Amino acid sequence: MSDSRDDLPGTAPEPDLAPEPVARTLTGLVPGLGPDGRPRPDAPLVAVTGVTGYVGGRLVPELLAAGYRVRALARHPDRLRGRPWYDSVEVVAADAAEPAQIRAALEGVDVAYYLIHSLGTGKTFEERDRRTARTFARAAHAAGVGRIVYLGGLSPRDEELSPHLASRTEVGEILLASGVPTTVLRAAVILGSGSASFEMMRYLTERLPAMTVPRWVSNRIQPIAIRDVLRYLVGAAAMPRDVSRVFDIGGPDVLTYRDMMQRYARIAGLPRRVIVPVPVLTPRLSSLWVSLVTPVPGGLARPLVESLIHEVVCEEHDIADHVPDPPGGLVGFDRAVRLALARVQGASVSTRWSSAAPPGAPSDPLPSDPDWAGGSLYVDERRVVVDASPAALWRVVEAVGGERGWYSWALAWRVRGLLDRVVGGPGLRRGRRDPARLLVDDAVDFWRVEQLVPGRMLRLRAEMRLPGLAWLELRVEEAESTAPGTRAGPQPDPGAHDAEGSWDPAAWRRPPVVFAQRALFHPHGLGGQLYWWAVYPFHGVVFGGMQRNVARAAERAERARADLTRDGG
Repeated sequence: MSDSRDDLPGTAPEPDLAPEPVARTLTGLVPGLGPDGRPRPDAPLVAVTGVTGYVGGRLVPELLAAGYRVRALARHPDRLRGRPWYDSVEVVAADAAEPAQIRAALEGVDVAYYLIHSLGTGKTFEERDRRTARTFARAAHAAGVGRIVYLGGLSPRDEELSPHLASRTEVGEILLASGVPTTVLRAAVILGSGSASFEMMRYLTERLPAMTVPRWVSNRIQPIAIRDVLRYLVGAAAMPRDVSRVFDIGGPDVLTYRDMMQRYARIAGLPRRVIVPVPVLTPRLSSLWVSLVTPVPGGLARPLVESLIHEVVCEEHDIADHVPDPPGGLVGFDRAVRLALARVQGASVSTRWSSAAPPGAPSDPLPSDPDWAGGSLYVDERRVVVDASPAALWRVVEAVGGERGWYSWALAWRVRGLLDRVVGGPGLRRGRRDPARLLVDDAVDFWRVEQLVPGRMLRLRAEMRLPGLAWLELRVEEAESTAPGTRAGPQPDPGAHDAEGSWDPAAWRRPPVVFAQRALFHPHGLGGQLYWWAVYPFHGVVFGGMQRNVARAAERAERARADLTRDGG
């Protein structure tokens, strides 16, 4: 069981690695699209939970391509705006833990995907998982759902499991006992651009040419490519009603974690890694080490590490009786890594492990009432006229964070990020899903996109550990008219974004423009008050510097564009 192809750095990608809907290999099993290229009106209706997560966000377009009508369930539907598939699905506001909401959301549904789990959410995750699964199971039965599909974790059957693996096993059992035919798919390490497991392996291998590691690096693992996971999920919707059981799913390779890191290094063009196992690294110490080296925070790293202390190898491949293997076979480890790296390098990562906000993270929206009655709301507001077009300024604003940084005192940002990781926050290492474009709910270092008005406003909500709630708002505002009868307001670039309202393409590309920046903080208690006044003296350096440097970057981009236009014309 191995993928023996030798693929050296720089080798041209194979044709079969081109991204494509998995439905193309499921002909005859899925409904297929209508003559207009869309799901038929009478096609089965599927409901998907966890649509803001890594797997759920990728499953929705695959189901649409397979010909299913899709109902996307989300606690905050507005956060789905901007997804490429948003206008092709029915979006419903529903919390899977609220009986009335989820019962109404599942009405008329043929197949319901349960893609919810509380990975890395604190000490009460087991009870939360149990309660939510029971609520969902009862609602699905009452609504007459034809099938539940659940993605769980692969685990040995006769060993004491880690708390998270035990909880995922219990959730599968609850759904199987619902009275609704249920498909439980159990997967080990999922290989794909942006998956937490892949990112952990990738950063450990790339950043550590030599490392001491726990004994579990010698345990056998059967990883699976995200493409094959999606294929099984889509195919599971068509299973006969008399099938209700657990299926193990895995790729064609069985490897140790050590083997996986060495093979990743070879594919990525890195020297062979020096890996020395030691017996003293407990899962807790290992997860702390992982959180220091990789973008994966400790709260998420620990359950991932704990799942690796077991040998996780499929005991059967019965899924092939209902979802046949693709014509070219399942994706092997090397091919999965090459495809993932191609997507990372091409900035085409559609979802990441950080796509969904972790439960417990700050989620209160910014109060819109200037005279908000919810307590103190401290504001640091700055405005500057920028000798650049709205288009140039917006491109800089939309690209903040990640590799580009925050355009001000870099050391201060790094220290703040490190302190946040020490106290259990995400820090700065989450980076961005895409280096240039954002969607609502994208993670940007220790912020999350709360609101996005293309070309006009970006509002970030802090997910760092704070004694209060914080936001950073960056706005592109119109300056004075630059020609008689012309408004030079920030209007959408017709080649990049859609937005409401009329606009003048010429004005969108004509200087000047105003860059407005607001930092807002709602303190919790005395600690929050003290925090604001303790950091306030640094605002001039951090936020003032950010405003000046963003403005300069936009002006440089504008000059470069003008020079290019002049030289070309």
